[in-house]
Amino acid sequence: MLFLQLVLLAVLLPGGEGEDDFQEPISFRIILTTSFYSHSWTQNQGSAWLDELQTQGWNPKTGIFTYLKPWSKSNFSNEELKEQERSLHLASTGFPSIFHNHVRQWQLEYAFQVQVVKGCELHFGKVLECFLRMAYQGSDLLSFQNTSWWPSPEGGSRAQMVCKLLNQYHVVNKIVHVHMSNIIPRFFLGLLDAGKADLQQQVRPEAWLSTGPSPGPGRLQLVCHVSGFYPKPVWVTWMQSEQEQTGSQRGDVLPHADGTWYLQVSLDVKAKEAAGLSCRVRHSSLGGQDMVLHWEQPHSMGLVFLVVIVPLVLLAGLAWWLWKRWKAHWRPQCTDFPLEQEPSCPGSSTYLNPTQH
Repeated sequence: MLFLQLVLLAVLLPGGEGEDDFQEPISFRIILTTSFYSHSWTQNQGSAWLDELQTQGWNPKTGIFTYLKPWSKSNFSNEELKEQERSLHLASTGFPSIFHNHVRQWQLEYAFQVQVVKGCELHFGKVLECFLRMAYQGSDLLSFQNTSWWPSPEGGSRAQMVCKLLNQYHVVNKIVHVHMSNIIPRFFLGLLDAGKADLQQQVRPEAWLSTGPSPGPGRLQLVCHVSGFYPKPVWVTWMQSEQEQTGSQRGDVLPHADGTWYLQVSLDVKAKEAAGLSCRVRHSSLGGQDMVLHWEQPHSMGLVFLVVIVPLVLLAGLAWWLWKRWKAHWRPQCTDFPLEQEPSCPGSSTYLNPTQH
């Protein structure tokens, strides 16, 4: 049944018929991080992720999952989900006590951090691989294979001592083996099927150019901003004609609150060499058409004044001169008249009522 579900997902999910430049394996990870501040003070954090989407949170006080997506429960029953909560709760209490009891033997110094990650990874056209790993201070310590723990090479003697102890828990390791070979893969594949609409969505990026802080006299830092795209894989670089600029500095791909991503790529160049540069963006949502933004040298304020302000002043002067000419042309002229005649000037009765003539 598990194999049949895997074959169906390989057809239904993106990449099943052909991988693009950005196609990566899809993974599911449950992460438990324990921070050891002292022998009496320990703090746990837990979460679950489908690729870059967080699907579940975890309350360490109550041991209850928070389901962050409508499909985060996969196809599991409420009883099966409760069992997963109990499993994580036992791990969050069991592992810390073991480490507390062997601080001296394993040469541990407070404060330190231990992280346990379990999950699966689906390689399109390949096999489903599940894993359970433990890290100490961010470095690999152990991995679980079949029914045993194995030390990581970088873990040294500490990893060997931890392995020796954990491999004495034969019953626990058999339960973990069943969990990793059956329960976690089934939950993962059900999650992929339930959440395929979100996984398949494509959101086009918005992009714009700016300058950053000046790196020095006569130099510019050009910045290409790419924002609001999904999925996460994206290719962004600075180009001169069709030549990629090797000096491009890529920042971290950062998340937005709506689940989309943001990236900026900068380039330090001489100001006189900025002409002809462009930023090229390649993303799966663009339908194979790269987005290209050409750098245009900003105009100086003096040039803006000459091009915009001066013509406006000249137009205003011309309008004033034309208005004065029009007023002078249409103003009635007064002339000298004998005393017994009314003057034909503005405001006189003769001017106002020409029928009296």
